[in-house]
Amino acid sequence: MSEQSITSRRVAIVTGGSRGIGRESAERLVFDGFAVVINYAGNHTEAEATVAAITAAGGQAIAFRADVADEAAVSALFDAAEDTYGGVDVVVHAAGVMTLAPLVDTDLDALDRMHRTNIRGTFVVDQQAARRLRGGGAIINFSSSVLALALPGYSAYAATKGAVEAMTLILAREMRGRDITVNAVAPGPTATALFLDGKDEQTIAKMAAQAPLERLGTPQDIADVVAFLAGPGRWVNGQVVRANGGIA
Repeated sequence: MSEQSITSRRVAIVTGGSRGIGRESAERLVFDGFAVVINYAGNHTEAEATVAAITAAGGQAIAFRADVADEAAVSALFDAAEDTYGGVDVVVHAAGVMTLAPLVDTDLDALDRMHRTNIRGTFVVDQQAARRLRGGGAIINFSSSVLALALPGYSAYAATKGAVEAMTLILAREMRGRDITVNAVAPGPTATALFLDGKDEQTIAKMAAQAPLERLGTPQDIADVVAFLAGPGRWVNGQVVRANGGIA
């Protein structure tokens, strides 16, 4: 590959990129011509499988393990992207955890874990992105349409995603003059392991029927929105895009 093509290639970091929406988003960005860095927290096998699938299809990807809430680890993640591909243009921050319970029954350790990953993790990743993205880039965070649905059992998780939306909207304004967009994608019920875990078939069918399109979303549905915000959607900035099939 020529030096010119290396320099002009766009590069994306995708946190939580080894499975679900993160993996689908990474693969879609590769299809659009990006080189990608797949960040993962612990499942090395899934991360390497994602990289293998991308490279087998002719794309470029590496995997890098980092706790998104650890400042030094996230800094090393960006270092790896810069050392391997020359810079970073897009950050898709899809990493997150969810524990469901009524507020009155929520285990505070679970609350702290969600706070650390979903809030602190977003802050740390966005902080590095704000410092290191090249002009013309994009930061894409993940919220959830559950904020609008206000479903029982989601109070702790929704609270963390409310914080993500606040950070997203403020950071977009703080990036004035940098030609970098900052948005959040808020999926509705989407057929991922994170969503399906612990739900019986009746619950899943009921939630799927709520949307006018009468189905669950797919990771590909969400990846299409990510690709738009990472590419042609340059005039969309400081927004929360509720990708939920019209459920809310």
